[in-house]
Amino acid sequence: MVLDIVSAVLILLGGVLSLAAGVGLLRFSDLLSRMHASAKPQVLGLILVAIAIAIQFPTWATMTTLAIIISFQLVTIPVATHMVGRAGYRTKHLRRSMLYRDELAEAVERAEAREIARERRREHGTDENDN
Repeated sequence: MVLDIVSAVLILLGGVLSLAAGVGLLRFSDLLSRMHASAKPQVLGLILVAIAIAIQFPTWATMTTLAIIISFQLVTIPVATHMVGRAGYRTKHLRRSMLYRDELAEAVERAEAREIARERRREHGTDENDN
């Protein structure tokens, strides 16, 4: 009985966190805020639901499957969020006024300068990759 109540509370909290992630995606105005709202509560909501499932079905098969699911989420969500953020930054789909400190501007400028130089070399036929 106690384990059922604990599981129900964990599932309810996980559902509320997942709902908060969805609401954040709809309500926040800029890309970085939406990324933050979608990644953090979604992962915690998934972990809470997985713990509830583990409490209800305490077998090795369930535990290992849930551990694999949680591990993949913990590894892939931050990487995916980082890549979306960088793509949004490069395509200027964010408000720079919202940034506290722009640590990526110098690296993007260098990459753009390299790309422009590479294009000029191709136009003049001096690119060593064309051979």
